[in-house]
Amino acid sequence: MTIIRQDDLINSVADALQFISYYHSIDFIQSVHQAYLREESQVARDAIAQILINSRMCAEGKRPLCQDTGIVTVFVKLGMEVLWDANMTLDEMINAGVRSAYTHPDNPLRASILADPAGLRSNTGDNTPAVIHVSLVQGNTLEIQIAAKGGGSENKSKLVMLNPSDSIVDWVVKTVPMMGAGWCPPGVLGLGIGGTAEKAAVLAKSALMDPIDIHELQTRGPDNRLEELRLELFTAVNGLGIGAQGLGGLTTVLDVKIKDYPTHAASLPVCMIPNCAATRHAHFVLDGSGPALQTPPSLKHYPQVTWQAGTGARRVNLNEISTTDVRHWQPGETLLLSGKMLTGRDAAHKRMVELLDQGETLPVDLKGRFIYYVGPVNPVADEVVGPAGPTTSTRMDKFTTTMLAKTGLLGMIGKAERGQVAIDAIKAHQAVYLIAVGGAAYLVSKAIKQARVLAFAELGMEAIYEFEVVDMPVTVAVDSSGSSVHQTGPAKWYQIIHSQ
Repeated sequence: MTIIRQDDLINSVADALQFISYYHSIDFIQSVHQAYLREESQVARDAIAQILINSRMCAEGKRPLCQDTGIVTVFVKLGMEVLWDANMTLDEMINAGVRSAYTHPDNPLRASILADPAGLRSNTGDNTPAVIHVSLVQGNTLEIQIAAKGGGSENKSKLVMLNPSDSIVDWVVKTVPMMGAGWCPPGVLGLGIGGTAEKAAVLAKSALMDPIDIHELQTRGPDNRLEELRLELFTAVNGLGIGAQGLGGLTTVLDVKIKDYPTHAASLPVCMIPNCAATRHAHFVLDGSGPALQTPPSLKHYPQVTWQAGTGARRVNLNEISTTDVRHWQPGETLLLSGKMLTGRDAAHKRMVELLDQGETLPVDLKGRFIYYVGPVNPVADEVVGPAGPTTSTRMDKFTTTMLAKTGLLGMIGKAERGQVAIDAIKAHQAVYLIAVGGAAYLVSKAIKQARVLAFAELGMEAIYEFEVVDMPVTVAVDSSGSSVHQTGPAKWYQIIHSQ
């Protein structure tokens, strides 16, 4: 029998969550670096460089890799010989660890969890509760796999009930382009095959906990059908030309992980869940000897990658920008933004559109301004703002026509593609859409020199801020004529890949 103490589990969970907030796993770093070295698309290579630089900065500064510090998912294997020295339930202990991690004074993590999801959607304030899966197994230890899953990638999860005769590869190849770039590629795809609908989803999420090893598999060759399928999907998905951040390039996925389970003769459930460029997971075992604390990696494992905007980058003063100026910007062009911009996400946009529909005046003047879709982490020490990377822009698409038509908003900054409704509105109003690199939140925050809340302070990280930035790097994604780099880039690289 093993006796596991309550505080040992709480402290182990808290330590793991703090650890993965600023340390990528070494297998991920090495895989991203190899993708960087192979990449031939300059705009995709630049995006990967920023991800690698951000990763090293976070490891050195112990600050979050991404402003979205995730919903906590925990897989527990509880040995049946384990006894407890505890007065809390297993779920309560795990959530106490989550609470401790997300409210740590030296590195507070963004609280993103909302209670009453179909109603008031009120923030719980400490990122609890976690999503917990428990299995009773033989043995006398407690094994934990824990992840912090960002909403951008989680929202791209797909579940299908295929016919037994259908091709899984065909479905994946058809579906991945429909996911867009909001999951921040390059990343990892997790597939769950079999069981029932809910079992396939749990399998897919669990598969993402495994280390990246596709290149070892390519070297030794497959031993079974699942390994054959991994290799087939890895080649097929990268052959789509989607590339880093959906800009077009050679690497869309770093690995494809698959787990399966026996299923009904009439069924073929398949779930696909992506992990983003801020992949975060850890593994530990408690055996009664005390807490299990993570071991920091050596910085020697991090590549020395540098990034410069280059001589062709256009410097833009946001304080003096005009409609005429933005008409000269081209899709794929690099801009360095300086001056004042506003911020706003889903909740702020909903409030503003409601005010406009009621004929009321907005608390901020948007005419000729740029709005950045971001929910930053709270600052610590002498920081102006914590990590402040972009959120997925398609969530704002339904507000875009109203915002552009009624406020005089000139430009938007976020991540990933825009839907056709938003693109049409951008074209109609001669506006522009820019992207920052998802997965480079700490790097982006260093360009922000001042930050103050202007409106909706009660929304917390979703309040409207005014940022003053210096040389914030962005890419033109949709120009004023409605041309989208997320359409032209992948199409170009698909042709390049398949002509070789």
